[in-house]
Amino acid sequence: MRNAMFVITLLAGIATASAGKKAGVTMPDTATVDGKTLVLNGMGLREATWLKVDVYVAGLYIEKVSSDAPGIVATDGPKLLVLKFVRDVDRDDIVKAWSDGFKNNATVPVSQLKPLIDRMNGWMPGFDDGDTLSFTYAPGKGVEVAVNGARKGVIQGGDFARSLFSIWLGPKPPTGALKKGLLGNHGAKR
Repeated sequence: MRNAMFVITLLAGIATASAGKKAGVTMPDTATVDGKTLVLNGMGLREATWLKVDVYVAGLYIEKVSSDAPGIVATDGPKLLVLKFVRDVDRDDIVKAWSDGFKNNATVPVSQLKPLIDRMNGWMPGFDDGDTLSFTYAPGKGVEVAVNGARKGVIQGGDFARSLFSIWLGPKPPTGALKKGLLGNHGAKR
């Protein structure tokens, strides 16, 4: 692959070396990004509507375990967020979720990020139960967006990366429980 900075082997390794399990989804305890080993910081479940319908399980990988959300967002180190869908999700719902997430949590005025958000949203398909979406950040290189292990593209810029990870770790995440799970202890079974 042209850009060896991102290791998609994480997706192949999901069934092995499990450190975390949530809502029937198991994720490995480590992943490699830009030649660095990252650890599973925590896993969280995205529930939607008042019925608490399970949508996806997210796993956050960073260099050192931390429960400091602002610190994780601000640190210019490699990061990986993996979303494993546990139900079908319409493309329009995904695009709205990302747009709302940026609007509620961007670390810079969202108008500065709009062309980048539009590019990312253009790569979004509808998701089926079992599909995987990953956001891999490598400092100086950008955020790689991959769907089911297939690279959609890379978006450069630290402001974009910080704002993207703030969707889940910022002041208004999709749910408080999801953010809390991502900030959980390494190796915790949930």
